[in-house]
Amino acid sequence: MDNVCDDQVYSEIFRAHSKTIFNYIYYKFGNEEKAHDAVQEAFVKLWEHCAKVTPEKARAFVSTVANNLYLNVIKAEKVRLKHREPGGNVTRESPEFLLEEQEFKEKLETALSALPENQRTTFLLNRIDGKTYAQIAELEGVSVKAIEKRMHQALKSLREDIDGI
Repeated sequence: MDNVCDDQVYSEIFRAHSKTIFNYIYYKFGNEEKAHDAVQEAFVKLWEHCAKVTPEKARAFVSTVANNLYLNVIKAEKVRLKHREPGGNVTRESPEFLLEEQEFKEKLETALSALPENQRTTFLLNRIDGKTYAQIAELEGVSVKAIEKRMHQALKSLREDIDGI
């Protein structure tokens, strides 16, 4: 088959790649709902362009579309994120526990957000999603050596930033 217009081929591509692409975009967005939206829209675009895409190129097509959607959303939300107000949560935990928990979260978020995007994505794909360096390299379109270097740099930075946890 030369394209993905067949329902069965399309479904197989969706089953094989949707979770990986979702996780990749989720780690970039940091928002599950937006990641689902981007992946869903990317697969809709695959269906709309199914006659032009071969099954072998489908994963790359969907990954690229989802990543571009991510970049467009980030660009559109820059101003909104700058001016958002943090919401207050009510809980029954002790003030000491809440303070300690908040400090830990802030330290972790700061350390992760301080990483360059490629290091953060590589770290989360490997440590949270369990992807191998080879799988991450294929997804990112770089060599395994590049992924190894990113991971080394990410771990080094995190060790320095999260000292004492």
